Amino acid sequence: MALDKKMEEALNEQVNAEMYSAYLYLSMGSWFEDQNLIGFANWFRCQYLEENMHGMKIYNFINERGGRAVLKPIAGPETEWKSFVEVFEQVAEHEAHVTSLINKLVKLSRDISDYASESFLMWYVDEQVEEEATADELLSHLKMIGSDPNALFNMDGELKARQPSANVVPIHMNQAASE
Repeated sequence: MALDKKMEEALNEQVNAEMYSAYLYLSMGSWFEDQNLIGFANWFRCQYLEENMHGMKIYNFINERGGRAVLKPIAGPETEWKSFVEVFEQVAEHEAHVTSLINKLVKLSRDISDYASESFLMWYVDEQVEEEATADELLSHLKMIGSDPNALFNMDGELKARQPSANVVPIHMNQAASE
């Protein structure tokens, strides 16, 4: 069954939202690099790669279901923040927003009885639980740290250890199953 046009349009909007997320996190990483907090910058670069991968998974899904992924302009992200806490407050708010977008996609898939899209989107539902929990945890830690430079230095060191996900999105999802 071909992808419903409403679902195709909504998924294309989500590709744009995921790519915006990647762009936002890359901007945040650049801001942390400017603050000489390379561990935080590393965390955001890894987050950028993950969000890009999320967008590409949807892009591939659209095409595999007989739709067409249509790329739209990505809005420019913020580039300046007043504090480390403000950055992570925005991350937490942004992840909650992305969760609401994913939930709307799931609702649409159910409304039009598109079970393949619903099944596909369940991965994103689970992923958003993790994304929101991580954002909340890091925000909580930064609030506890306050202005303690030693604690900030230690947290920066911990975040420096994050490695990019090994997930590589193949051109077609069924390639992953055969590899």
